[in-house]
Amino acid sequence: MQTVDLENGFLGRPRWIFPQMLLLLLVCAASTAHAKNVILFVGDGMGISTVTAARIYAGQLQGLPGEEYDLAFDRFDHLALIKTYNTDSQVPDSAGTISAIMMGEKTRRGVLNIGHAGGRGDCAAALKETRVSLAEMAETRGLATGIVSTARITHATPAGAYAQSASRDWEDSATLPAAAKQAGCEDIAEQLVYMPEGDGLDVILGGGRRHFLPDSEADPEYPDKTGDRDDGENLIARWLAGDQQRRYVWNLAEFEKLTPGAGQILGLFEPSHMQYEADRPDDTGGEPSLADMTRLAIKQLAENEAGYFLMVEGGRIDHAHHFGNASRALQDTVALSDAVQVAVDLVDLQETLIIVTADHSHTMTISGYPRRGNPILGKVEFLPGQVLPDATGKPYTTLSYANGPGFKENRPNLTKIDTEALNYQQIASVPMASETHAGEDVAAFAVGVNAHQVRGVMEQNELYGVMLEALFPADGD
Repeated sequence: MQTVDLENGFLGRPRWIFPQMLLLLLVCAASTAHAKNVILFVGDGMGISTVTAARIYAGQLQGLPGEEYDLAFDRFDHLALIKTYNTDSQVPDSAGTISAIMMGEKTRRGVLNIGHAGGRGDCAAALKETRVSLAEMAETRGLATGIVSTARITHATPAGAYAQSASRDWEDSATLPAAAKQAGCEDIAEQLVYMPEGDGLDVILGGGRRHFLPDSEADPEYPDKTGDRDDGENLIARWLAGDQQRRYVWNLAEFEKLTPGAGQILGLFEPSHMQYEADRPDDTGGEPSLADMTRLAIKQLAENEAGYFLMVEGGRIDHAHHFGNASRALQDTVALSDAVQVAVDLVDLQETLIIVTADHSHTMTISGYPRRGNPILGKVEFLPGQVLPDATGKPYTTLSYANGPGFKENRPNLTKIDTEALNYQQIASVPMASETHAGEDVAAFAVGVNAHQVRGVMEQNELYGVMLEALFPADGD
């Protein structure tokens, strides 16, 4: 049995890299069972205040006061608080956090599945520090694998399933520095298409077409736009050439014709990120919902009798928060809840582990003294019809941001402003071009096989241990 050096940690790594993981993998082995399937949901930027506000928002859409409502994952039996810091940052980014979840080590911000010693942007150092993700491990062992996201499929969180990169920004050949190319690094889109483990990911659904198309080729949905690649490669064509049964779609009509069965599936529905849930009905080519993509992914992956690993990301929660736009952030959180409900309805929880978590939080707060049932996007009322003013006599909203683009030198009088409008930008305390992440703990909700291991206060990388032990219990022997 491997021993633990109390000073240097497991396998000589610092203790903060594998805290309690040995306990998860060894001590708890007697109480664990084998999960045929693992589904990981990541609400990008879905901090606890976002969960609370989205819960109220969803309930109010149903005509309820809202506070008593439950999102799909609120009803899960097991819950933990998750520490999100990166090894070099008190407040993390999405690359470092998803790497912790997918490779079992905390690492620097900005890198994907690279050990702590591999600095951001240093290709040569990164190549010496690459780690295998849980999805890649699942591929090598014969499981089906998939990623679903409303962000670019090459963006930090979905890329954490399959890529090793010294920079999350190296999404295509045009963003990969010449020095990195010379040192032998590949861009993230290229790594997805030429993934060496197994036969590659079986389901890939999200945005980011531009990173797969050459800059000489027009986008199929927006003829005035082209791809971003400067190497002349059409990676969609390359991916299709890998197996004649593979299927590719880029719009809603084509998506709706897909059925589970033979052949891997690639769907890229936007040149960049997919539309926010609120804007999705107006998309030029049409886009499936996160719930619809999750449904297809599960049905397709379930065709593999050996089981599967699936990551689903509500990626645009984060983007709406960065813009200081709580309305879209809450709507996309509710969309993630809908996707979770699809999973719960489809799978057998006697053979499946579902974990819902966030990579990090945001600075949105719920404050003031609003009455029960006060519109979560509205102005604070102490009693129905009685607006509670601030110290200057002006109304204020329940939701606000600690920083962001909503800062106003002279805060406006909100009396005649519709704060529930889709495009309303909440007030921020500190001026920033883009609202920032926050550093407090996020929640992890779990149900199904071995869900009881999600408990207490956990390091983010311990979630990897829970999923690993569920899928491959022998690895903990």
